[in-house]
Amino acid sequence: MGKNDTPNKSIVARLGGQKVIVLLVVVALFAFFSIASPNFRKYNTVLSILDYSYYIALMAIGVTFPLITGGVDLSIGTGLICYSLVGGYLVVHKGCPTIVGILVAIAFGLVIGLLNGLLVALMDLPPFMATLCTCMITRGLGALIVNRLGISWPTTGSEGSWFRDIFKATIGDMKVPLGFLWVVLLVALMAFVLNHTPIGRYAIAIGSNKEAAVLSGINVKFYHTMAYVISGLFAGLAAVAYSAVFATVQPGTGAGFELEAIGGAIIGGVSATGGAGSIEGSLLGVFVICLLKTGLPYIGLQANWQQIITGLVLIGAVLVDILKKKRSGELKAA
Repeated sequence: MGKNDTPNKSIVARLGGQKVIVLLVVVALFAFFSIASPNFRKYNTVLSILDYSYYIALMAIGVTFPLITGGVDLSIGTGLICYSLVGGYLVVHKGCPTIVGILVAIAFGLVIGLLNGLLVALMDLPPFMATLCTCMITRGLGALIVNRLGISWPTTGSEGSWFRDIFKATIGDMKVPLGFLWVVLLVALMAFVLNHTPIGRYAIAIGSNKEAAVLSGINVKFYHTMAYVISGLFAGLAAVAYSAVFATVQPGTGAGFELEAIGGAIIGGVSATGGAGSIEGSLLGVFVICLLKTGLPYIGLQANWQQIITGLVLIGAVLVDILKKKRSGELKAA
């Protein structure tokens, strides 16, 4: 018992240590960009960073679950746009109340998440291939429904625009980023789900050793499916956040959003091979990506540098994960 406890405790300690390191990176990036550019320090810039982070953070929260099972969900980026287009189409062109559009967007995300789960867990399709297929389906379906035209959800001050105030309220002359509070609450909720409920614990077990999970009596197909359902749910919530923050939703976009969410989760400590990770770490990783994307133009670098630097950071995060796995194996062998 004692020998088995030591590796587990050390793994937990290293995951916690990585979150601290990522938090320090977030602080260091913000300090660097603030010193390098006075304009970056402005309150409106902070609001822009948060606006950009909401939908990426929500996707990252959801995709953490498939990643922990050792899989991936590539459909969340184009799915986000598809769900937003479908919900917006009902509101703008069919006269449905805003709440109906929101609920349809979330429900659509759940359906695609369930489809992904069934393809991966029941039909044993590789997660990369299964979710790549649904990525293509959602991209084409969204454009088809709106006839390749952009959708503008009700603008601020118009009838039905109340959902925008959920993410950014105006008090006097100041805009308050309420969306950040919602993200923090959802992070706390899903961290509890991951660490203290069967859905989370069994997702970790599947990612650690699927065969052992089956032999231990876990209903692997059900809990594996649920990981993708959660990812789809949060893609639907991300669609609502995207619709609330941006004026227009354009069909054919969204490709690449999933890479930012997945990248943020991996930077935050989610194992590239499954079996370990945290929701809080995923959120911190997202802020690393958001700061790079927002801050680099302020110091005169093209936005493409964000992709290069993020790729390098991801390589570093994966290397750290490999070293942790090797160290864990050495401890177990000892």
